[in-house]
Formats: sequence, C-alpha cells, structure tokens
Amino acid sequence: MAAVSYITVGTNDLERAKTFYDALLGSIGMRGVHEPAQGGRLYAGRGTGMFGVLNPHDGGKANVGNGVMGGFSFDTPEEVAAFHAKALELGGTDEGAPGPRGATAYFAYFRDPDGNKLCGYRLG
Repeated sequence: MAAVSYITVGTNDLERAKTFYDALLGSIGMRGVHEPAQGGRLYAGRGTGMFGVLNPHDGGKANVGNGVMGGFSFDTPEEVAAFHAKALELGGTDEGAPGPRGATAYFAYFRDPDGNKLCGYRLG
C-alpha cells in the first residue's frame, strides 16, 4: 500500500491534471475527496495521507519548484515500478528508472504533465 502524508502540486491545466491524477492515484487506491474553491482536487485513500493538485491560491501561474519533490512509499520494488510505469503511460516523463539506490533503497522518479517531480520508493 502506498503512503503519503500531504503533498500539493500546482497546475496550469486543471482538467489535464485531474485526468492524469485520477488514473495514476486511482491505480494505488486513492480517489478524489474534495474540490477546493480555487480549483483542484484533493485525493485520499484508506491508510494514506492526502495529495492535491491545485490552481495556485494567489491566482498566479503554477511553476515547478526547483528541488521540490514529493514521494510515495510502497511495500515492494514491484509496486514502485508499477507506479512509475503508470505515470509514464499517462503522459508523465521519466526522471530516473526504477532501481536500487544504495544498499537498501529502491526508487523511481518521474514528472507529471505540468513538470512536477514525484517519486515512488521502498526503503529497507
């Protein structure tokens, strides 16, 4: 099961972002639970935190944060790889193929269609 505490990313194309995240997060059991007034969607699932894709609160253009990344933890390397593959299937771009990172970690990196960097990982 994936776990995330709370992450939000901005978008300049809300409908495209909702389509991407409905499918990606749906693949790990998360679903839309709230639509904020400024536009967006918050997702949650059993045993998970929350993830949000939002129009920026200040009304400005969404920009990708340099060095900002959100991560989703998984129980197995296979779940990490499947999450990464699903992101790419949905139009995300590869930022680091699934694989070992050090002796006890397994990570996979991708960007969503707006350029926000996310990863799936397993530690231990």
